[in-house]
Amino acid sequence: MLKLRFSILLLAIILINQINAYKILCLWSLPFRSHYILGRAYARALVEAGHDVTMVSGFHEKDFPKNGTYREVILTGQIEQMEAMIENEDHFKEEPWSFQIYFFKFCEELTRQFLKHPNVQKLIKSGEKFDLVVVEEFSNHALRALAPHFGAPLIIFSSMGANNWVNTLVANPAPPSYVPDKISPYSGLMDFWQRLDNTITITTQNIITEFFIKPGHDRLVKQFINEHLDASTYNVSLIFLNSDASTNDPIPKVPNMIEIGGFHVQPPQQLPSDLQLFLDDAKDGAIYFSMGSHLKSQNMSLDKRHAIINTFSKIKEKVLWKFGDNSLSGLPENVKISKWFPQQEVLAHPNVKLFITHGGLLSATETIYHAKPTVTIPIFGDQNQNAKIAEINGFSLTLLYKDLNEETFSKTIREVLDNPKFRLNVEKRSQIMHDKQVKPLEKAIYWTEYVIRHKGAAHLQVAGVYLPLYKYLLLDVFSFIFLSLITVLFVLKIVLQKVFCCKRRPERSEKKDK
Repeated sequence: MLKLRFSILLLAIILINQINAYKILCLWSLPFRSHYILGRAYARALVEAGHDVTMVSGFHEKDFPKNGTYREVILTGQIEQMEAMIENEDHFKEEPWSFQIYFFKFCEELTRQFLKHPNVQKLIKSGEKFDLVVVEEFSNHALRALAPHFGAPLIIFSSMGANNWVNTLVANPAPPSYVPDKISPYSGLMDFWQRLDNTITITTQNIITEFFIKPGHDRLVKQFINEHLDASTYNVSLIFLNSDASTNDPIPKVPNMIEIGGFHVQPPQQLPSDLQLFLDDAKDGAIYFSMGSHLKSQNMSLDKRHAIINTFSKIKEKVLWKFGDNSLSGLPENVKISKWFPQQEVLAHPNVKLFITHGGLLSATETIYHAKPTVTIPIFGDQNQNAKIAEINGFSLTLLYKDLNEETFSKTIREVLDNPKFRLNVEKRSQIMHDKQVKPLEKAIYWTEYVIRHKGAAHLQVAGVYLPLYKYLLLDVFSFIFLSLITVLFVLKIVLQKVFCCKRRPERSEKKDK
């Protein structure tokens, strides 16, 4: 009898889990591990919550929780193909506008390769339905059309927080007077020329997006999904922002924009024994140096590489350098290189006193979480702005890649290491990040399920989403006011002319009589 009751109870638990489980499709099109880390953390949490997750990406996971189910649709060959397009430094040396042209072409080509991939086409033609589609936004407009195709509401995931790409999707107000474009080096406090540049940049981007990028992606939708892009434009139920008050400037956010910055950070695990010994033995402190996954260290020019090695050879601190080529010659004894380091575990070690970083948002988040001051060497994208914000917040110094030499590198490192204000300021930012009512990952799961429960949660959308651009910008209202003023002034002018003419006529007649 006891066994029967236990079996019934177990069956009830299983049925409850199945009832509450949702089918969720996650689309992570970028072939960069730093972006996939975010998608993996989100998908893992969904599976732990008991949901049925399908992840489309270029990466494979060996181990996943068993509470729900996890299925991979692997974009075989995508990583090698796309990384080859950006592996050298040439694009980083171009002027901003030249880089943007290259960048938008890259994004469109990336989206084309994603949609035409045999594994994606098989999924598109499968006839499956999902309860929710989640797309990592990266100028990949065509992927939004997969939400209505699979009969699901759409959540956009923004790895860079609020920006010009996602603000327009939910009619989020972003005045260019204090909300800088994500690829600019500006903070919220801009002078006149910076505000002018920011306004021109954002306006130009919007024009390019509307008249060139969207039509290109619309063609991709028709070719590979047999839908129309407009069908998905207003189907954005929610936007997850990988941002936080500790890492980003405060800006307006409409109700369906949810900040979950830091959600991927987990309590540190045990370091491998060799790294543990290396860092434990760093009595004078240690430096961690990583330029992320975009610019590989082995692709640096020889003069930059020599400047870095010479600098490290003259300092007392130990150095962990994420470097893609283990055969680097002339390496000082205090430097240990590897193709990969467990970054969060390294930053969590108390002997690590400085993080030399490219300023990617994941690294910016993790350095604040673990309270480590930084030297930031931005390369492209949002890294310039992240570097600027970190510098304004007082826990980092920026060194432009083009200015990197032995003298500048050494001077910048010593300033951050030897001046205690950098450590104190980053500790303040870390306290802000840790002071949360709800953990970011728990918030992400709650709002994911909320959107599904409320069938897209249309009640969170502001009315501006449904307004054409001329109404949203009040162009019709301002035109009416302008024309009304012109009309009033014109009528007033005629009336005054007649009045003055009437006054002058008697005077003239009197003169004639005399």
